[in-house]
Amino acid sequence: MSLCVGVPKETKPLEGRVALTPAAAAELVRRGVPLAIERGAGAGSGYADADYRAIGAQIMPDADALYDWAQLVVKVKEPVGAEIDRLKPDQLLFCYLHLAANPGLTRSLCDIGLTAVAFETVVDHGHLPILSPMSDIAGRISVQVGTHLLHTPQGGKGILLGGLASVERGEVVVLGAGNAGGAAVRAAAAMGANVTVFDKNPRQLERMHRVAPNVTALVSIDAAVSEAVAAADLLIGAVLLPGAAAPHVVNRAQVAQMQPGSVIADIAVDQGGCIETTRATTYDAPTYVEEGVQHFCVTNMPGAVPRSATQALSAAMLPYLLLLLDSGWRDDPRLAQAVNVSGGEVVHPALRG
Repeated sequence: MSLCVGVPKETKPLEGRVALTPAAAAELVRRGVPLAIERGAGAGSGYADADYRAIGAQIMPDADALYDWAQLVVKVKEPVGAEIDRLKPDQLLFCYLHLAANPGLTRSLCDIGLTAVAFETVVDHGHLPILSPMSDIAGRISVQVGTHLLHTPQGGKGILLGGLASVERGEVVVLGAGNAGGAAVRAAAAMGANVTVFDKNPRQLERMHRVAPNVTALVSIDAAVSEAVAAADLLIGAVLLPGAAAPHVVNRAQVAQMQPGSVIADIAVDQGGCIETTRATTYDAPTYVEEGVQHFCVTNMPGAVPRSATQALSAAMLPYLLLLLDSGWRDDPRLAQAVNVSGGEVVHPALRG
């Protein structure tokens, strides 16, 4: 008998994503997997309870009933508040966790004793297949939101990033050329901004150099980073060490050198942020000002586009969920090495250091 899979409604502020679309849920039901969705879980992404009921999923009346029934809890973001109290020692949790930036949640999950497998630490042939689509979305959002925050009514310095005839182009600096940073580079370049991207990987830099003539790809040398940051209208942090806390690439003194009304969007905030002045925010209050610079550091950036993000996440995650339902899933290194905590112990190496 397969594990009972439960999909709860997300509770982070303005988080409209759901772990499974009705189409993905139908794949589980077709394979005989007992599946339940919390009432209203898909509403934020445009999926009604009736859509799930039509494919054979149960609809649970509330979170208490869902967590009490489920053996495998599949959600989008890390459990918060009352969700933590609902988890049980014999459950398997599959979601984004980002525990390196959240020692309190790490302790709570260890105290509960369950096994938690994190989306962001699933590695398949050197890639991060479940994290990648959300990184892509976050990279695009960072540019879209940053462009808006540069408008004077939002407290910005009042510039048009792409410029126009007789007007200078805006300056965008991106720290990291992975999935999130690459998406940000492409979005900013398409707007017409001057884009400078930093990374330590020559292959990534070569890839970024080919994006467009208005993209400059440089090795991450402190002096070069500092000079570029000081001139940036929009600074985007996108440094990732899978499973580990993000290193601070830009310090407070460097942020203070930016012009008033400039903008920082730190996509790495889920892992603590790669800019010293970063602190986590939600979509209820997404921005704050430090050193005269507006900061956008929302920990669930893709939650702003839940319909698109849910479809991308569900498609990327489903193959690994199906593997997780096999009793021998621990023999698969892609999943075994993605376990963050289990039986009261921290398992993932990046969290032990």
